[in-house]
Amino acid sequence: MTALPTRKMEAYRYADIEALASVWTSLATPERIEIAAQQKLQQIWLPNADPVQVRRVEIALEAGATANIFALNTASTYGRIEIDVTLADGAHFGLDAANIGGGSATLEIVTIVRHLGVAGTSHQTVRSVLGGKAVGSYLGKVAVARDAQQTDSIQSVKAMLLDRGATANCKPELEIFADDVKCAHGASVGELDKEQLFYAAARGLDPATARALLLEGFIGGLWSDIDGDDLGIADAARRAVQAIA
Repeated sequence: MTALPTRKMEAYRYADIEALASVWTSLATPERIEIAAQQKLQQIWLPNADPVQVRRVEIALEAGATANIFALNTASTYGRIEIDVTLADGAHFGLDAANIGGGSATLEIVTIVRHLGVAGTSHQTVRSVLGGKAVGSYLGKVAVARDAQQTDSIQSVKAMLLDRGATANCKPELEIFADDVKCAHGASVGELDKEQLFYAAARGLDPATARALLLEGFIGGLWSDIDGDDLGIADAARRAVQAIA
């Protein structure tokens, strides 16, 4: 069995190692998903009631294949979503995900997207809403190989802190060896706009309702590209926000 990671490893520097140890026996080998050429995959990852929830996945995309993952991370103690993706020629990977938590929760989304083929595309949009003493992290690396010309990749990471004790860690990273690429990333951490809260209060909304509405708007766009039934991810995200607003 693979040894339990430590915080000396970059991908686990913010992890709750004690919580991870409780589930590591069944997670040492990641789940593997292979998508054949020109095929499409869409998955919606919903949380459950377990206090510790960890998902480790490797995805291999052949030429022209597409994978879109929509994920919600709301574990009360420790939640980790870890994705390792490889893209062949013309493949596309999309991740739209949210960390939402309060109390002393530790929530992580850790990705590495490896562009190996020509004209691959990827987008990663991650939003975190954190209250209490919760810690939310995104560590995402995009690696573009020397032969992966015409790669187009973007990472957008934003976090909203509701309390002074909450912490957000945002680390988008690019490693590019090709010269004909479009790669961009951005990260920001902020608080709710006081003017918007004042405006909502002036319209008769109580503070908790006003905060919840603004936060729902902050994360709501993540689910707009789901093809078909969203399986309740929007409602689950709304309930998670209302619980900490």
